[in-house]
Amino acid sequence: MKIGINGGGIGGLASAIALRAGGHDVEVYEQAADYRRVGADINLTPNAVRALKSLGVFEALVEKGAQPTHRISRMWDTGEETSRLEMAGEAERKYGAPQLTIHRADLLDALRGRIPESNVLLGHRVTGIETGDTPRVRFANGEVRSVDVLVGADGIHSPTRTALFGAEHPQFTGLVSYRAVVDRAKLDVPNLDAFTKWWGPTPDRQIVTFPLNRGRETFVFATTVQDDWRHESWTMPGDVAELRAVYADFHREARALLDACDAVMKSALYVRDPLPAWSAGNVTLVGDACHPMTPFMAQGACMAIEDAVVLGRALAGVPRAEAPAALKRYENARKERTARVQLGSRGNEWLKQGGNADWVYGYVASEAPLDPA
Repeated sequence: MKIGINGGGIGGLASAIALRAGGHDVEVYEQAADYRRVGADINLTPNAVRALKSLGVFEALVEKGAQPTHRISRMWDTGEETSRLEMAGEAERKYGAPQLTIHRADLLDALRGRIPESNVLLGHRVTGIETGDTPRVRFANGEVRSVDVLVGADGIHSPTRTALFGAEHPQFTGLVSYRAVVDRAKLDVPNLDAFTKWWGPTPDRQIVTFPLNRGRETFVFATTVQDDWRHESWTMPGDVAELRAVYADFHREARALLDACDAVMKSALYVRDPLPAWSAGNVTLVGDACHPMTPFMAQGACMAIEDAVVLGRALAGVPRAEAPAALKRYENARKERTARVQLGSRGNEWLKQGGNADWVYGYVASEAPLDPA
């Protein structure tokens, strides 16, 4: 079949690899004119790393990524550790794959390396979608593409989802997030090789750090309450001075991380309820288009990668007439797991204490069923 994918991000490119492996002719429609080094981190827990192994990109990820030694929780004021889980080799022993932290651009490069350049059409911004028996996509450049199956991998503001199910109504959490990448040479604080979370006096205030680029860089993520900022974008610039002021009462080691930031990105955080359906006819959704989630469990990209593998297996060798049934098998195989993670990610208490931390982490990191029923 000829399959079109709206969106050339992580879920879209992973889906293209999986669908090509199933014998299909695949085109990816990406609105950007080129791939630039934008965005920041991707935290790949073992479930996603296993899925990426099946897509043939694991070696490239190990070359560019980092493997955190531990997952540490610390208190905002005293610096006291409340939880420390071994990662690296221990994660591989328990869950069959390591945890990797990597810059989004490096993950995209690894995925693009598995797809012929001619199959990724840049500068193709979607302006209209017809979802009948033969899906059609219209682009701002005047082109129209007809495909046998259309996959919406077009993110939190998905035009494909809107075409299928109408406008969404996300709920603003009242929280904003900050993201930054810091040269490790600028930092003199402990645990830079670990994934560390500084828990604030209330669940809405936190700072998370972990290594990138084989440990040469440190990623910083933070959240706080701010009701007057409603922009939802992972690439919008923020104010470094504002970031430092918000956490001026945190432990000196946490403040040192923010003092080293030269620039920061800022985004409002919204929540959405799980969709009752992802597919209609010969059109389906993957990733943030169907189950966008807050970042507290670091599973947005991971769930999209799992989606891609299951979608590829569901459609492997399937003729056009059987595509709708195959898309439903894919959807049914994924909805329960992604809904549980989507709803669980709204809370910001997991892994704070030792107690059930290993069980909760084990749920997302353990082997996901990647074969459709």
